[in-house]
Amino acid sequence: MDRRSLIKNAGIAGVLAAGVAPAVHAQAAVRWRLASSFPKSLDTIFGSAEKLSSAVKAMSGGKFEISVHPAGELMPAFGVVDALQGDTIDMAQTAAYYFTGKDPIFAFSCAVPFGLTTLQMAGWKDHGNGRKLLDAFFEKYNFKTASAGNTTTQMGGWYRKEIKTVADLKGLKMRMGGGVFGEAMAKLGVVAQNMPAGDVYQALEKGTLDAVEFVGPYDDEKLGFNKVAPFYYYPGWWEGSADLEFFINIKKYNALSPENKAILDAATRVAAADMTAKYQVLNPIALKNLVANKTQLKPFSKELMDAGFKASMETFAEHEARSPEFKKIHQDMRAFQKDQILWNRFSEYPFNQYMAQVKLP
Repeated sequence: MDRRSLIKNAGIAGVLAAGVAPAVHAQAAVRWRLASSFPKSLDTIFGSAEKLSSAVKAMSGGKFEISVHPAGELMPAFGVVDALQGDTIDMAQTAAYYFTGKDPIFAFSCAVPFGLTTLQMAGWKDHGNGRKLLDAFFEKYNFKTASAGNTTTQMGGWYRKEIKTVADLKGLKMRMGGGVFGEAMAKLGVVAQNMPAGDVYQALEKGTLDAVEFVGPYDDEKLGFNKVAPFYYYPGWWEGSADLEFFINIKKYNALSPENKAILDAATRVAAADMTAKYQVLNPIALKNLVANKTQLKPFSKELMDAGFKASMETFAEHEARSPEFKKIHQDMRAFQKDQILWNRFSEYPFNQYMAQVKLP
């Protein structure tokens, strides 16, 4: 019996049993490592990296696998950019504004004060100039980006005391993402401190911190901030949205086959959409739980919001004067934002405003 007849009559199981391998080109297995800046306990954010890993494995039939490592396992939470530059990891999951100590431009890839909403950020990055401009900047750090999910508009943080006026911010030691926001808050008298999420509770409990902003109700409740700081303010004007990201080593990405590049690109979109959708479901439930457990929910005053806006715009202007590249990216983002605000005046804003005033059945 010839080879063709054997395959036809015995089927693939019979072929393998007979020791006759079908003429199929086998790709070499690819094994990557991803280092996250977040702990496993944050199932929303860290869960995005796990979703990416499972999607890549499923779509590749197990030929492309990415092992996922929480903050501190392979390196400290804020060590991922140096690791990418040194080619010691294949990709990372992080928040770009953690690295504004290297360059304030990093912040634009995650969030800046009075910046873009979730939908606006997606539009600017994927169909505007955002990702093109930012990835050109990130080339010097040896990585390209893909969204890992957006937290949507964040809360304004937890405080040991009430924040009624700008004067109440003077000398306040506050954990925040850093960068442009930290500089703007410093103009208002806040002492900004940037630290990993896993270290914040203890610092707040001991009084090393007076306040903390992280994400929103679900993650904040999980981290226990309500147990040590009773006042919960809104909105987080420094994060109209926060786009968390996968930083992908350029050399490793370019070495992938076209099929594996397509798999990775598709998997990042699956993971990003999953994270954003989770927040929509989990945050309202957590907020109700927090209020039921004596959290005092309070809005920032217009005076404070106006002061924050003024301080932020001054900070942007100072960076623009020092860096043409910062200016180029900032101006592009603001031009995009102006069009979005115009459109929202006739679309989402009046609809949401009306829906907030009616009683649903």
